[in-house]
Amino acid sequence: MRQKLRVAAYAVCVRDGQLLLARSPGPGGIPEWVLPGGGTEHGEDPYDTVRREVEEETGYLVEVTGLLGVNSTRRTFPGRLGRTVDHHGVRLLYEARITGGELRNEVGGSTDLAAWQPLDAVPGLVRIRLVDVALRLWRERPATGRAEPA
Repeated sequence: MRQKLRVAAYAVCVRDGQLLLARSPGPGGIPEWVLPGGGTEHGEDPYDTVRREVEEETGYLVEVTGLLGVNSTRRTFPGRLGRTVDHHGVRLLYEARITGGELRNEVGGSTDLAAWQPLDAVPGLVRIRLVDVALRLWRERPATGRAEPA
Protein backbone atom coordinates (compact mmCIF):
# COMPACT_ATOMS: atom_id res chain seq x y z
CA MET A 1 0.00 0.00 0.00
CA ARG A 2 1.34 3.43 -0.97
CA GLN A 3 1.42 6.02 1.81
CA LYS A 4 0.87 9.70 1.05
CA LEU A 5 1.06 12.65 3.42
CA ARG A 6 -0.39 16.03 2.42
CA VAL A 7 0.06 19.11 4.58
CA ALA A 8 -2.20 22.04 3.75
CA ALA A 9 -3.16 25.40 5.26
CA TYR A 10 -6.53 27.16 5.05
CA ALA A 11 -7.89 30.56 6.04
CA VAL A 12 -11.03 31.40 7.97
CA CYS A 13 -11.81 35.01 7.04
CA VAL A 14 -14.97 36.34 8.66
CA ARG A 15 -16.03 39.93 8.09
CA ASP A 16 -19.36 41.61 8.74
CA GLY A 17 -21.09 38.27 9.38
CA GLN A 18 -19.78 36.72 6.16
CA LEU A 19 -17.25 33.98 5.43
CA LEU A 20 -14.84 34.14 2.50
CA LEU A 21 -15.11 30.98 0.40
CA ALA A 22 -13.90 29.73 -2.96
CA ARG A 23 -15.73 27.39 -5.30
CA SER A 24 -14.09 24.25 -6.59
CA PRO A 25 -15.34 22.05 -9.45
CA GLY A 26 -15.61 19.15 -6.99
CA PRO A 27 -15.89 15.43 -7.67
CA GLY A 28 -17.98 14.60 -10.71
CA GLY A 29 -17.97 18.26 -11.73
CA ILE A 30 -20.48 19.26 -9.04
CA PRO A 31 -19.28 22.63 -7.68
CA GLU A 32 -18.62 22.82 -3.94
CA TRP A 33 -17.52 25.62 -1.65
CA VAL A 34 -14.14 25.36 0.05
CA LEU A 35 -12.00 27.49 2.30
CA PRO A 36 -9.29 29.44 0.51
CA GLY A 37 -6.08 27.53 0.99
CA GLY A 38 -4.19 24.50 -0.20
CA GLY A 39 -1.13 22.31 -0.06
CA THR A 40 2.24 23.44 1.19
CA GLU A 41 5.12 23.29 -1.22
CA HIS A 42 8.30 21.50 -0.15
CA GLY A 43 10.20 23.76 2.26
CA GLU A 44 7.32 26.23 2.58
CA ASP A 45 6.06 27.23 6.01
CA PRO A 46 2.26 26.66 6.32
CA TYR A 47 1.93 30.27 7.53
CA ASP A 48 3.28 31.40 4.16
CA THR A 49 1.16 28.79 2.34
CA VAL A 50 -2.11 30.20 3.64
CA ARG A 51 -1.20 33.76 2.67
CA ARG A 52 -0.11 32.67 -0.83
CA GLU A 53 -3.17 30.50 -1.40
CA VAL A 54 -5.65 33.16 -0.27
CA GLU A 55 -4.11 35.64 -2.69
CA GLU A 56 -4.09 33.10 -5.55
CA GLU A 57 -7.71 32.03 -5.02
CA THR A 58 -9.37 35.31 -3.99
CA GLY A 59 -7.10 38.25 -4.84
CA TYR A 60 -6.93 39.32 -1.20
CA LEU A 61 -3.83 39.90 0.90
CA VAL A 62 -4.26 38.65 4.46
CA GLU A 63 -2.68 38.93 7.86
CA VAL A 64 -2.76 35.68 9.82
CA THR A 65 -4.18 36.54 13.24
CA GLY A 66 -4.12 33.12 14.86
CA LEU A 67 -3.98 29.36 14.55
CA LEU A 68 -7.47 27.95 15.12
CA GLY A 69 -6.47 24.31 15.05
CA VAL A 70 -5.34 21.28 13.12
CA ASN A 71 -7.57 18.80 11.30
CA SER A 72 -6.11 15.38 10.59
CA THR A 73 -7.86 12.90 8.31
CA ARG A 74 -6.92 9.50 7.01
CA ARG A 75 -8.55 7.42 4.30
CA THR A 76 -7.68 4.77 1.78
CA PHE A 77 -8.68 4.73 -1.85
CA PRO A 78 -7.72 2.94 -5.07
CA GLY A 79 -4.62 4.31 -6.70
CA ARG A 80 -3.01 3.82 -10.07
CA LEU A 81 -2.24 0.34 -11.29
CA GLY A 82 -4.55 -1.15 -8.66
CA ARG A 83 -2.30 -0.06 -5.78
CA THR A 84 -4.24 1.21 -2.75
CA VAL A 85 -3.28 4.62 -1.36
CA ASP A 86 -3.28 5.31 2.38
CA HIS A 87 -3.78 9.11 2.39
CA HIS A 88 -3.12 11.19 5.50
CA GLY A 89 -4.14 14.84 5.31
CA VAL A 90 -2.95 17.33 7.91
CA ARG A 91 -4.77 20.65 7.53
CA LEU A 92 -3.84 23.74 9.51
CA LEU A 93 -6.69 26.20 9.97
CA TYR A 94 -5.73 29.82 10.46
CA GLU A 95 -7.84 32.85 11.24
CA ALA A 96 -6.97 35.68 8.88
CA ARG A 97 -7.90 39.31 8.30
CA ILE A 98 -8.06 41.00 4.90
CA THR A 99 -5.40 43.73 4.64
CA GLY A 100 -5.45 44.54 0.93
CA GLY A 101 -6.12 43.42 -2.59
CA GLU A 102 -9.46 43.14 -4.35
CA LEU A 103 -11.84 40.21 -4.60
CA ARG A 104 -11.39 38.38 -7.88
CA ASN A 105 -11.77 34.86 -9.22
CA GLU A 106 -8.82 32.53 -9.74
CA VAL A 107 -8.00 31.79 -13.38
CA GLY A 108 -6.49 28.44 -14.34
CA GLY A 109 -6.30 27.15 -10.78
CA SER A 110 -8.15 24.79 -8.49
CA THR A 111 -11.08 27.18 -7.93
CA ASP A 112 -13.20 29.26 -10.28
CA LEU A 113 -15.10 31.68 -8.03
CA ALA A 114 -14.44 33.55 -4.79
CA ALA A 115 -17.27 35.09 -2.77
CA TRP A 116 -18.38 36.22 0.66
CA GLN A 117 -21.17 34.02 1.98
CA PRO A 118 -23.40 34.98 4.95
CA LEU A 119 -22.55 32.79 7.94
CA ASP A 120 -26.18 31.78 8.37
CA ALA A 121 -26.35 30.65 4.71
CA VAL A 122 -23.30 28.33 4.92
CA PRO A 123 -25.31 25.29 6.13
CA GLY A 124 -27.36 25.44 2.91
CA LEU A 125 -24.35 25.51 0.58
CA VAL A 126 -22.84 22.49 -1.15
CA ARG A 127 -19.51 22.51 0.69
CA ILE A 128 -16.71 20.29 1.88
CA ARG A 129 -16.77 19.12 5.49
CA LEU A 130 -13.68 21.17 6.32
CA VAL A 131 -15.78 24.36 6.11
CA ASP A 132 -17.91 23.11 9.00
CA VAL A 133 -14.86 21.98 10.98
CA ALA A 134 -13.23 25.38 10.52
CA LEU A 135 -16.33 27.33 11.55
CA ARG A 136 -16.68 25.17 14.64
CA LEU A 137 -13.07 25.91 15.59
CA TRP A 138 -13.62 29.62 14.90
CA ARG A 139 -16.74 29.73 17.08
CA GLU A 140 -15.65 27.47 19.94
CA ARG A 141 -11.88 28.15 20.09
CA PRO A 142 -11.11 24.87 21.88
CA ALA A 143 -7.87 24.88 23.86
CA THR A 144 -6.86 21.63 22.13
CA GLY A 145 -7.26 23.17 18.66
CA ARG A 146 -9.37 20.18 17.72
CA ALA A 147 -13.01 20.26 16.66
CA GLU A 148 -14.80 17.35 18.26
CA PRO A 149 -17.31 15.49 16.09
CA ALA A 150 -20.84 16.93 16.13
